Amino acid sequence: MNQYAYNGPVMEFGKCIANNWAGSTYAASEKKAKSNLAYQFKKNNNRMPASKITLPGELMVIN
Repeated sequence: MNQYAYNGPVMEFGKCIANNWAGSTYAASEKKAKSNLAYQFKKNNNRMPASKITLPGELMVIN
């Protein structure tokens, strides 16, 4: 597994709710990493599980 880091905007239902959020996770793929980070954002910011969180920025792989 690789460690992925994200530093960028967070969108909820197409609207920007955070300009510069940072998070990191371990995952087997970039898709799973984005899913983990979206879940992490929801938990840390008291969002409903059904809210559609997207991370439009780039993920960085940390070795």
